[in-house]
Amino acid sequence: MPFADRLEAGRRLGARLEYLRGQDVVVLGLPRGGVPVAAQVAEALDAPLDVCLVRKLGVPEQPELGMGAIGEDGVRVINQQVLAGTLVGQAELGRVEERERAELHRRAERYRGERPALSVAGRTVVVVDDGVATGSTARAACRIARARGAARIVLAVPVAPRDFARRLGDEADELVCLETPVDFFAIGQFYGDFTQTEDEEVTAWLRQAARHHERFTGTGSVDREVRVTAGAVRLRGRLTVPAGATGVVAFAHGSGSSRHSPRNRFVAQGLNRSGLGTLLFDLLTEDEEADRANVFDIGLLAGRLVGATAWLREEPDAEGLAIGYFGASTGAAAALRAAADPAARPAAVVSRGGRPDLAGPLLPEVTAPTLLIVGGADLRVRDLNREAQARMRCENRLAIVPGATHLFEEPGALEAVTDLACDWFIDHMWLIGQKAPAHA
Repeated sequence: MPFADRLEAGRRLGARLEYLRGQDVVVLGLPRGGVPVAAQVAEALDAPLDVCLVRKLGVPEQPELGMGAIGEDGVRVINQQVLAGTLVGQAELGRVEERERAELHRRAERYRGERPALSVAGRTVVVVDDGVATGSTARAACRIARARGAARIVLAVPVAPRDFARRLGDEADELVCLETPVDFFAIGQFYGDFTQTEDEEVTAWLRQAARHHERFTGTGSVDREVRVTAGAVRLRGRLTVPAGATGVVAFAHGSGSSRHSPRNRFVAQGLNRSGLGTLLFDLLTEDEEADRANVFDIGLLAGRLVGATAWLREEPDAEGLAIGYFGASTGAAAALRAAADPAARPAAVVSRGGRPDLAGPLLPEVTAPTLLIVGGADLRVRDLNREAQARMRCENRLAIVPGATHLFEEPGALEAVTDLACDWFIDHMWLIGQKAPAHA
């Protein structure tokens, strides 16, 4: 028996999905049996949990056999092959659909109450069920996530037939399944305990997951999509501010897009856990990103960061907080050049695998305490950082992560970067907070 129960299946599935940890993830469980599985996945990924409301359209004489599925937002999937094989007519199909639509609305009120569905726009959505049989329900769930603006959809289940990838088609961007047995007849045959999940259990799992995520992000925290005004352009971003934050860190990525960088997201979540806010945003518009030369236009990138700093200071959710910069690659040069601008005045700067040398003659003008983090195996960039450090007049430090290469992909390397950045920002943003009353 592959799984003792749904909880074991969920823990194993969460371990398989560990690579998503640190990304901007929302987990959607399919009620009812998929929710306890999804709850374990959400806990493993430190991600929020919601339900994706889908109802199977069971064949009248064989309710376990799905001839289709319906979901929120008017999503409807019909399995024509099953429908043809059972000779169910359109009138009978309509009656089943009407009944299940009413049940869908009932469950939405029962599970969520007055709480709105979690926003999935621009995020990675992990759709979780306790297994896939015909695939109709899973396909409907993926379509719901797609209709709501998910940037990427991962369908994750403990068990499914060997041909489940064919059944799902291209509804999901990625399929993850722990077991695909040859002798698949029904999902329940692969669980020692496949007791039906009740409505009360679903609401209990949702409440427990919400409490866990609140502890992770902080009660009263802010976590939302934003449009950052920087000069004449508006840039897409995500602002996260834990309750009681002492500061907020704006990220500048080498490609121009911080909000899509998995490494920046990993570091940002570490900062959030330490009580610091983060702004992950795109320094370039989509049209500008198409021109590779803009990635190396340090003046353009620095100007956008200065503009984002002014926007942050006017943003109610970040008002009064110290602001720091975290730059990677050419983004680090932009962060340092922006820090030299009297209009910016960041509390601290951290560079990860950066090119501070590209900040040029403005390096001596930087007054913000600066931490330069370089991989020990990234020899050329390490030398460039040492040369740049010699030209800096502000408080600064060069930290070498042993054995790490330019992208810090080695085990534990990015964790070391996160710890170093957290300590640097907390120390210097705390000092800014201590000085604040004297200037009042």
